[in-house]
Amino acid sequence: MKINVNNANIALTVGTQKQFPKDPRPQIALSGRSNVGKSSLINTLLGRKSLARVSSAPGKTITINYYDVDKKIYLVDLPGYGYAKRSQDSKRSWSTLTEDYFIKNPSSDALKLVVQLIDIRTGPTDDDIMMINMMIDRGIDFIVVATKTDKLSKTALKEALDKLEENYFKGTGIVPIPFSSVTRDGKVEVWDRIFSAISN
Repeated sequence: MKINVNNANIALTVGTQKQFPKDPRPQIALSGRSNVGKSSLINTLLGRKSLARVSSAPGKTITINYYDVDKKIYLVDLPGYGYAKRSQDSKRSWSTLTEDYFIKNPSSDALKLVVQLIDIRTGPTDDDIMMINMMIDRGIDFIVVATKTDKLSKTALKEALDKLEENYFKGTGIVPIPFSSVTRDGKVEVWDRIFSAISN
């Protein structure tokens, strides 16, 4: 499938389960805690500066945003989780919406891959681990992307990646992809995994 990844726009903003599109086109969902860099990843993947808005207030987005890529696939930006200052009602709202996306989505068969983002500086949070375990339990194909690698020196980055593998992913076959929206390292690798997923 040939895709012009620069031909993209935000197609739909969903706030309730009833608004999920009934669309057979492949979906690639992005998951991660608030402020992990999902918007920056989307902008980098699509070669845009501000298609996905990078919020100065972590945890602000509690909707699911569908980005139409060349009318062939959707990049689906799930609400960020784990932001402590968000109200309990808001936390329940995004939790329900995210859960509904995986469980009550009329286009669940169209979900081909989840890109799970983890901040390389802090490693996985409890919420990250819970999300990963949920995807494993439900048989959902996913990759792990370690964001903000430009914030570390080469030596510190290697140590962080080794620690990530040793403490969390050793023996699982999961190999985190180092990514930076500043240097664009990892962009090609992420697209390669996406193209592989939608080709299967």
